Amino acid sequence: MDRDVIAQKLESLRRCLRRLELKCPSDPQLLVADVDLQDIIALNLSRAVQICVDIGAHIIAGLEVSPPDTMGQTFDVLAQEGILNDV
Repeated sequence: MDRDVIAQKLESLRRCLRRLELKCPSDPQLLVADVDLQDIIALNLSRAVQICVDIGAHIIAGLEVSPPDTMGQTFDVLAQEGILNDV
């Protein structure tokens, strides 16, 4: 596992989360009324999920296990290997 790759992906994840934090309105009606804001939030949520899957896939690549078939299975494999736990 390349720690530099993970570090870069974590920084990208932090940027997405910061963007979400800055753009999520406290009043849901503001979100309902602003299509551009909806797009910004949806895009950053999608990016955040994809980055998490990429990190998981990178970790799994260094293990002696079969690669997952789906994005969701990435997290199942990490949990089965003891890398993720319930929080």
